[in-house]
Amino acid sequence: MSRKKMKLAYITNDSKRKTTYKKSTKGLVKKVHELTTLCGIETCAIIHSPDFDSQPEVWLSHAGARRLLSEFKKLPRFLEQSIAKATRQLRKLRKENRQTELKKVMFQSLSGKVIFQSLNAMDLNEVGLFVKQNLKDINDRVRVLTKASRF
Repeated sequence: MSRKKMKLAYITNDSKRKTTYKKSTKGLVKKVHELTTLCGIETCAIIHSPDFDSQPEVWLSHAGARRLLSEFKKLPRFLEQSIAKATRQLRKLRKENRQTELKKVMFQSLSGKVIFQSLNAMDLNEVGLFVKQNLKDINDRVRVLTKASRF
């Protein structure tokens, strides 16, 4: 036999409200315990009602709840650190992508496939700096190889 569907509304009768509070609290604590056991996760429940209990109902324990809440409070800092790390990675990838684009433009220009008129001033300036840096790197490498071949 199934239960009758309960209407979700404030219970005006004090006695019924207190009975429902006690039963629901017991059921909620049982569910939290099941969740901990079945899923192997840390949980706690704090249920407080000044109308029915002078002390809050705490599951697992006061110390366990304090420790878990302390971990939970650290979560925003963890998220900030994760966002900062992801932002740094995004900047790095954007820089690498830009370098790849510039290298592609440089090689296409050497083969005559790029028309510089299609690039804006900022892109042209970046291509120029990229070419200068590559020429410097090539010259440095030539110097190192020349010195090495003398010995």
